[in-house]
Amino acid sequence: MDVRRVLLDSFRAAIDAADPLRIVAPALPDAAAIRRLRRTLAVGAGKAAASMALAVERHWPADAPLEGLVVTRYAHGLPCARIEVVEAGHPVPDEAGERAAARILERAGALGDDDLLIALVSGGGSSLLSLPVEPVPIVDLKAVTQALLASGAPIQDMNVVRKHLSRIQGGRLAQGTRARVLALMISDVAGDDPSSIASGPCSPDPSTYADALAILARWRIAAPASVREHLERGMRGELDETPKPGDPLFARVDARMLATAHGSLEAATAVFARAGIRPVVLGDTVTGEARDVAQVMGAIAREIVRHGQPFKRPVALISGGECTVTIRGRGRGGRCSEFLLALARELDGIPGTWAIAADTDGIDGVESNAGAIATPDTMRRAAAAGLDARALLDDNDAWTFFDALGDLVVTGPTRTNVNDFRALVLLPAQAA
Repeated sequence: MDVRRVLLDSFRAAIDAADPLRIVAPALPDAAAIRRLRRTLAVGAGKAAASMALAVERHWPADAPLEGLVVTRYAHGLPCARIEVVEAGHPVPDEAGERAAARILERAGALGDDDLLIALVSGGGSSLLSLPVEPVPIVDLKAVTQALLASGAPIQDMNVVRKHLSRIQGGRLAQGTRARVLALMISDVAGDDPSSIASGPCSPDPSTYADALAILARWRIAAPASVREHLERGMRGELDETPKPGDPLFARVDARMLATAHGSLEAATAVFARAGIRPVVLGDTVTGEARDVAQVMGAIAREIVRHGQPFKRPVALISGGECTVTIRGRGRGGRCSEFLLALARELDGIPGTWAIAADTDGIDGVESNAGAIATPDTMRRAAAAGLDARALLDDNDAWTFFDALGDLVVTGPTRTNVNDFRALVLLPAQAA
């Protein structure tokens, strides 16, 4: 059995299950309903924004009005004819995203009651759709974003802060238009909370200014003065809160979840089943510090190998969710590669163990790889190559480790994003 090929095929199946070119069209109005619309504006943000926009264009009748603007990550664009595609900074926002978000809010505000706003929302949109409140310059939003990224804070916490620094997120895009809204979402967050996907531009926001300040304190973020002053004013009631659940404005919003991490994990199970490996989905909300999650996975693997509990081999343990990395070193590597390097150390000496960890958007952190693969002889090959796995892990340099072994998984941008994909395969000793 070519286990490497099985792992790569399972990852591809997970990506394909969230392919916008397959899943967007069924959620759009039919041709007759489209032709009754006076005006349709398609806007959006995220790593899947360009492919979602292209899917809308392909479905839309040529004689029906359609215009729009979406913003996606650099190198994630696609050529669209009727919807403008802008590329901007991720994971740290930049001025290109700020300008695009301002244009989106302005154009949405010009729509009337008989118009339709299609909001194409996917992971990465929190950074890409950055339109800070006027007292906070983009340079200060960049600074607080970078600090939160380095702190190891979960994405939900980061987005609470960003929503309360934004003129367009936290439901404010829906608040800023009179049109009916069709919000189509591809989830990259654990639990599929719409208010966290791209910081919920068309979703009610249950969080508060006080929550945002508490998060900065919890993660010991020394925020710029403009950020802290704005949040403190909000906490004192001097500023309007983000629109909350139950607000009548959301009666105009038809929100639909098109793809989730769990759906992609389920799609991957068929690949393992065909290979004669029992697939077990551990869940799509497996989160925590990457090396801590690896330690737990390693303990489960040892229990299976030594005692046949809770599963018999051959088995594939499949999980999703976004791990975090507290940056302490100066190396290269995203959360998937860091998880896998820590897992490889845990599995050292256990025969028949294979694993893959990769981000479904095709980019692990800020690197050019989606993730990496670990094999039964990863640590032996590393030692022969003179690689110090412990030192590289301590330096957050998992990319260098797997690059030297030729075990990086490189897909290029997939133009979708349903969070991370992980699979740990344990084979019987005779098959190892």
